[in-house]
Amino acid sequence: MSRIQNAIVYLVDLPIVRPHQLSMHTITTQTVVFIKLTDEEGESGWGEAATIGGASYEEMTPEAIKINLEQYFVPHLLRQDPSSYGKLMETLHTRIKGNRFAKGAVESALLDLYGKQVGLPVYQLLGGKRQNTLQTAWTLASGDTSKDIEEAQEFLYQKRHNIFKLKIGSGNPMENVYHVLDIKKALGDNVRITVDVNQAWDEQIANECLPFLQDGGVAMVEQPLPDWNEEGMKRLTQKFSLSIMADESARSIQDIFRIAKNHSADSISLKVPKHGGLMETKKAAAIAESAGLQLYGGTMIDTTLGTAAAAHIYATMPTFAFDTELFGPLLYQEQISFNTIKYENFQFRIPEGPGLGIEIDENKIIHYSRKIHL
Repeated sequence: MSRIQNAIVYLVDLPIVRPHQLSMHTITTQTVVFIKLTDEEGESGWGEAATIGGASYEEMTPEAIKINLEQYFVPHLLRQDPSSYGKLMETLHTRIKGNRFAKGAVESALLDLYGKQVGLPVYQLLGGKRQNTLQTAWTLASGDTSKDIEEAQEFLYQKRHNIFKLKIGSGNPMENVYHVLDIKKALGDNVRITVDVNQAWDEQIANECLPFLQDGGVAMVEQPLPDWNEEGMKRLTQKFSLSIMADESARSIQDIFRIAKNHSADSISLKVPKHGGLMETKKAAAIAESAGLQLYGGTMIDTTLGTAAAAHIYATMPTFAFDTELFGPLLYQEQISFNTIKYENFQFRIPEGPGLGIEIDENKIIHYSRKIHL
């Protein structure tokens, strides 16, 4: 098998179509790190690491991810056989601590390259598809109730989304709750509404707000408390019937094991970058599934490439109780690939073709690349 001959890392600032508001940051430009691995025959595999709001979601910034990939990861990859991706990732886990986002990007690139070498899609390398399509939520984020209702109704008419998520960690908690309930009432029972607090509440506020959301038909609340407050999450899980989902508190497979053991959530948001790659994500799902925790296919607002990587591993898993939120490509003003993921009939198909099935437009990546200097 042709070995890896070259690696290049890009730091890219991509404009999005509208501000994306979280409790800790409002995103107007998404910074993504891309790694390209090229073999001796000239075939290339790509991976990406997208963080949310720079250092707002994860301790590792995009700038640090780029530097660490170049300085510490690439030397372990050159002259290696991508078909040994499992062994290569084991070496990286042993020799490089943490850096889950960087590891996820490397593993995606290895799998993309190896899949292209053997002519197989990545999902075939990871056990085969259990699902041909995935349903995905859309995040309503204007902050204006009428505008959010209008946007949701338009997507329902287009048959693009019938699951909607609202970020409610910023501003007055009860005003946000009424905003959610007004939207839920306007859209009706055939639409699923979920909310994401992004760790912004304390336990008292959660106990004040959750009864209204539960009685109003909201299906799930994501990470209502800070990631360190596992005891508080446990109490909320025991007290309320709507699903309490762990995201920021469920980064590693050890985190998920502890959550399962302590019953400190009903459901888990999976995200390939935060777990450290596709295989670690599959381990995370297996632990959650064995403990009776429900699954959700999360996003880091990935581009078409990262969305495809997540879709390939999610397709190998059982049905997701809360479906996915792989809407990332829809949020970008321009795509970094020649082909795109099509959203129709409230779902999208898993990308086909060798590797991740995405044809990267490297010139577009170069156009938006940022130069950083040590």
